[in-house]
Amino acid sequence: MYQQQIEAAKEHFGALLEKQLKRVEEMKAQGGFVDYKALEKIVIGVCGGDGIGPAITSQAQRVLEYLLADEMKNGKVEFKKIDGLTIERRAAEMKAIPDDVLAELKACDVILKGPTTTPRKGDEWPNVESANVAMRKELDLFANVRPVRIPEQGIDWTFYRENTEGGYAAGKEGVNVSEDLGIDFTIATSEGCDRIIRAAFEYAKANGKTRVTAVTKANIIKTTDGKFLDTFYRIAAEYEGIAADDWYIDIMTAKLLDEARRRDFQVVVLPNLYGDIITDEAAELQGGVGTAGSANLGKKYAMFEAIHGSAPRMVKEGRDIYADPCSVIRAGAMLLSHIGYQEQADKLYQALDICTVTEKKLVMTGRDTGATGAEFADYIMETIAGL
Repeated sequence: MYQQQIEAAKEHFGALLEKQLKRVEEMKAQGGFVDYKALEKIVIGVCGGDGIGPAITSQAQRVLEYLLADEMKNGKVEFKKIDGLTIERRAAEMKAIPDDVLAELKACDVILKGPTTTPRKGDEWPNVESANVAMRKELDLFANVRPVRIPEQGIDWTFYRENTEGGYAAGKEGVNVSEDLGIDFTIATSEGCDRIIRAAFEYAKANGKTRVTAVTKANIIKTTDGKFLDTFYRIAAEYEGIAADDWYIDIMTAKLLDEARRRDFQVVVLPNLYGDIITDEAAELQGGVGTAGSANLGKKYAMFEAIHGSAPRMVKEGRDIYADPCSVIRAGAMLLSHIGYQEQADKLYQALDICTVTEKKLVMTGRDTGATGAEFADYIMETIAGL
């Protein structure tokens, strides 16, 4: 009765398998990580995205240019503005990233990116793939690193979310077998699991951390989550002095709220979907997703961004100038650290703590009752000057 539908689904699944097996071979052939110190010039692309993205990334760029003024003068650092990653342009071309924009991104060494709109069912926009997901795949940004620090509560977490596999890797490639049956796919490869887990342990080793925690649902999702967990404990055995444990995603969401247990977590490594969920919860404890930045790291490229959305309503209401730039400025601090300017990064982190926690001379409300993004960026630069 359903033979025709089954054969069509099998053909679809076969094409997906071929694509993923080719990706595995490409991962195996990759070299090592880029050495920024060896580069004659570091090109920082600033891609505003859409919604409030251009407003907040422009303020982050101002702060970074202030901190890197000497490096820009001597030609060691160059900023490059990249337009065209708007939902209007992407929808018109039916591409997650227009070809010319992708070429410009690949001409940079690191990217500071604003939020982009991802259409969902019922929206006015067609079904265009997430620009974030596409960028992670195109630039092979396999590690999404999100720190959450709340010193007064003893919280110092660093999350390593796998970026290119899991439930998001084939998010657009599910199949409706019949009117009554839809199938989506989740993907785990040995190379993909190995490199994200090893990156988490290497971070722990380099930064004096003593515990790495894996989060899965391997008791239920036995094949892909099982591969992730098996890889975790195999790699953990190589790192003497670093404790390894694992939690299931459902109980982990509760334990982050458990004041008696949550300060024990240090480095957490997770498959893609679980990492998306947990890091938003963790950011909320820090003050909301608007306060959090993230790094997306690969061997050749790196991209740094806020973790919140594009807030198109703020733009429609003319409030984008009041959007809080702290998330993307914090991402900028991570960018500075990544390319070797740790002193400047430390100053920026210190200024952010002063401006958002201890002193708080200006308050962002998202409306004309608070400061504009430009005023807040000025406040941060004035604070840096006084350090």
